[in-house]
Amino acid sequence: MTARPEAVRPARSSWRKSGLRRTLRHGVAPQNRTITWLVALTAAVTAAIVAWPTVVPMTTLMVPLLLGSLLLGPRQLPWFVVFLMVMLMLAIARQQEITPRTVVAIAILFLLCFIVLVTSFRRSRLGVAGVLGESMLVDLRDRILNQGGVPSLTDEWLVEIALRSAGGTPFAGDFVVSTRPRHSNRVEIAVVDVSGKGEQAGTRALLLSGAFGGLLGALPPEEFLPAANDYLLRQDWEEGFATALHLSLDTETGQFEVRTAGHPPAAQLDAGSGRWTVHEGDGPVLGLIEDAEFKMVAGVMRHRDALLLYTDGMVETPRRDIALGIDRMLGQAEQLLRGTFEGGADRLVDALGSENDDRALVLVHRR
Repeated sequence: MTARPEAVRPARSSWRKSGLRRTLRHGVAPQNRTITWLVALTAAVTAAIVAWPTVVPMTTLMVPLLLGSLLLGPRQLPWFVVFLMVMLMLAIARQQEITPRTVVAIAILFLLCFIVLVTSFRRSRLGVAGVLGESMLVDLRDRILNQGGVPSLTDEWLVEIALRSAGGTPFAGDFVVSTRPRHSNRVEIAVVDVSGKGEQAGTRALLLSGAFGGLLGALPPEEFLPAANDYLLRQDWEEGFATALHLSLDTETGQFEVRTAGHPPAAQLDAGSGRWTVHEGDGPVLGLIEDAEFKMVAGVMRHRDALLLYTDGMVETPRRDIALGIDRMLGQAEQLLRGTFEGGADRLVDALGSENDDRALVLVHRR
């Protein structure tokens, strides 16, 4: 019994030392170095203003203010802004003449300090600096795109995904998730359209893409949309609804199942007849009705057949009904996919829809 504390004590000491080293290496030390050289820069700029008030303008202090707003975390930034305001008052005291133009410049500088200070308080809710917070959003955006990547298939199958956001921004309310369950010949693909568009829907898409990606590979095909509906209902968002289309495809036999939740229907090309068939599904929008049921539509993809999964941004505009939009899309598909299907998803997305709406399209082709 007496030997046990002695055995534990070195382990605790080692843990504390290693934790301290990690903290210094990744957290405290970089922030301390940053605020140290920013304080030194601010002091140097203030000294230059005091020494040469007619040569160095007070607006030079905007440089360290801008750098601080980008590089400092929410704990250090307010103190740095207060320090900079003190330096600014010292610089004002050394001005030889206070003109109306000088008064306006001083007011603008204090206003900028106030804006940065308010921003730092808002940023404290996130707990990261500006540049780091932006990198986190970019990383999350990249994770959405990675989840949309279709797992590797045999040369018999071609699957292409094309995404375009409203206004050309990196974030969109339309996204695609896909997976291939282990020890299975099936490929699961879900095309989702979150309420809103562009950056407004981007935050909800960030959350839903991770949740739906986990559900897609963990549940049988018939349980995915009901589970996604239950998940959205639990979020209790004011605009917490989404439409979705779920494709479950057997890559050996070509048999597939399609289920829709308030989403435009899938369209299949029969290579033998050259005609397109629209698979009308039946299911309510996700996030509105409890215990919703989603009708399954089954089919088979033979060699040279193709399947299109898309969002309403591809076929619907304020001046055009969705049914007419689907007819137009299929007419464009006959022309743009003639000869080769490679690159067909991008060609269709670029030719159809509105740049003011999010667009997503998945092209599945059996060679």
